[in-house]
Amino acid sequence: MKKIEAIIRPGKLEDVKDALNKANIRGITISQVMGCGLQKGRKEYYRGTEVNLNLLPKIKVEIVTSESNVEDVIKIICDISHTGEVGDGKIFVYGVNDAVRIRTGEKGDKAI
Repeated sequence: MKKIEAIIRPGKLEDVKDALNKANIRGITISQVMGCGLQKGRKEYYRGTEVNLNLLPKIKVEIVTSESNVEDVIKIICDISHTGEVGDGKIFVYGVNDAVRIRTGEKGDKAI
């Protein structure tokens, strides 16, 4: 099993969710996060004073799936989230040792 964490633009969330749903990828967790990478934030003016906002709103999508689905999930997220601009996001893939469905006690791939 693998855990996929994708940091994407907030405006791409609904499209990503729809595309994952159409591909029969279920079981996602969504979090509103703040961060910066190459974008380095932006400058705004508040009451005449320049303010550097280096943390920008992003969405973190977390999915635990079988290894056979990893490349499909990554392709879907990349295809939908790509704008070609700085700030499109990143995807991280981690190994997952085990999963347990609390309701039934199922383990491993059956739990996801």
